[in-house]
Amino acid sequence: MKSSIIVNTDIQTGVINKHIYGHFAEHLGRCIYEGIWVGEDSPIPHTRGVRSDVLEALKKLNIPNLRWPGGCFADEYHWKDGIGPRSERKRMVNTHWGGVVENNHFGTHEFLMLCEMLGAEPYINGNVGSGTVQEMQEWVEYMTFDGESPMADLRRANGREQPWKVAYFGVGNENWGCGGNMRPEYYADLYRRFQTYVRNYGDNKLYKIACGANSADYNWTEVLMERAANQMHGLSLHYYTVPKTWADKGEAVGFPADEWFVTLKNALFMDELVARHSTIMDKYDPAKRVGLIVDEWGTWYNVEPGTNPGFLYQQNTIRDALVAGLTLNIFHKHCDRVRMANIAQTVNVLQAMILTEGEKMLLTPTYHVFEMFKVHQDAAALQIQTESAPYEMDGQVIPQVSASASKSAAGTIHISLCNLSHEAAADAAVQLRGAGTLGGPIRGTILTAGQIDGHNTFDQPERIKPEAFQQFTVEDGMLNVSLPPMSVVVLAVEG
Repeated sequence: MKSSIIVNTDIQTGVINKHIYGHFAEHLGRCIYEGIWVGEDSPIPHTRGVRSDVLEALKKLNIPNLRWPGGCFADEYHWKDGIGPRSERKRMVNTHWGGVVENNHFGTHEFLMLCEMLGAEPYINGNVGSGTVQEMQEWVEYMTFDGESPMADLRRANGREQPWKVAYFGVGNENWGCGGNMRPEYYADLYRRFQTYVRNYGDNKLYKIACGANSADYNWTEVLMERAANQMHGLSLHYYTVPKTWADKGEAVGFPADEWFVTLKNALFMDELVARHSTIMDKYDPAKRVGLIVDEWGTWYNVEPGTNPGFLYQQNTIRDALVAGLTLNIFHKHCDRVRMANIAQTVNVLQAMILTEGEKMLLTPTYHVFEMFKVHQDAAALQIQTESAPYEMDGQVIPQVSASASKSAAGTIHISLCNLSHEAAADAAVQLRGAGTLGGPIRGTILTAGQIDGHNTFDQPERIKPEAFQQFTVEDGMLNVSLPPMSVVVLAVEG
């Protein structure tokens, strides 16, 4: 069966907020230390302590925002431990992630410096689980107040005269779990209390994000929206794609075809999750003022053999690239409510953009999808109808093709296509209604691999990378595309 895709180029369904392409860097494993921060005394080339190779690679993604310091780490993080001379900063045990010593060398100043280097908006996650209202209030004051006060003076004493611009602030993290094992009613009251003291200083306007649901906990969303919707700008959602069970998640490489299939099937569940949580939000916020913030998403497998199980280090394959592509397509579809998302995580943890080993660095297939898809940032989402050929395995059926489309300010139409099948090509007829004659240039980029667990290694870091794509023809105004198995394609149709 040939898949049929209709793109109504003159019907816009919203704007694909660039912040959907956000990232997440937690004090977990080798994400911060070794991955991003090597310190100013490191022999590894760096820029003021930040790894230069990682910094330059991340710049190419046009990262719109970066979430920090966690994750579960956020609700045991006390920000004053991470300021002042590094040699005098308090050392602590990272109880959530590996029981290792955290020396707090990467703190508020270092993180906000990194955001300035990347041109990314900071997304700070505050401590509700083990922190105090005063502690959170003082952190906001320290970062954003330009007047005379104890915290602003402390910031100046630590070398930063002018306040930073901080756009996004999360009031707690996973407070239903590692952030305090709270009931939604209890957290809703705590959120109302804490957010009162997350103040706007001067012209810095904070976008306050409440801790939202774990996956399909729709009651959590109901309670938070009913009790606190008018005091939040965003409500988070966390969902990880796990092929098997939480006790045995499955391997990142060397997995069988049925685990390929079930991984993509589980990733597609994001569409239902976003739709159902959005419906509840619509009940209390029909104007869609409150954004759905999917600030933790991605694949989660068993750790690589021989690595610390608390470091969550996993390889990244073409399967992960497909998960990234179809998930971003889902966010595009729901851009009226999804205003931000943060893939977990940036370097060396879970579905990472980048892996490092000493001085070596590689870009993962997921990195390449984010680079290919960055053309959608802040573009107009176009109405799209997809009738996909089926992809079947063991009596289960999912669509073989995932698609989305947008139009840039310059008038270029970008179409993202994912062929989820691990063995069958996908032929798709793409009709661009309202675009006139397809006489202009059409460019394509593809990411694919020869094996279902194809991935880059430090010995072969460019085994999987984007290539030019030309497997399409134009006939009678129809764009006919042939997608190889397990491929991600972006087409650019000039206006």
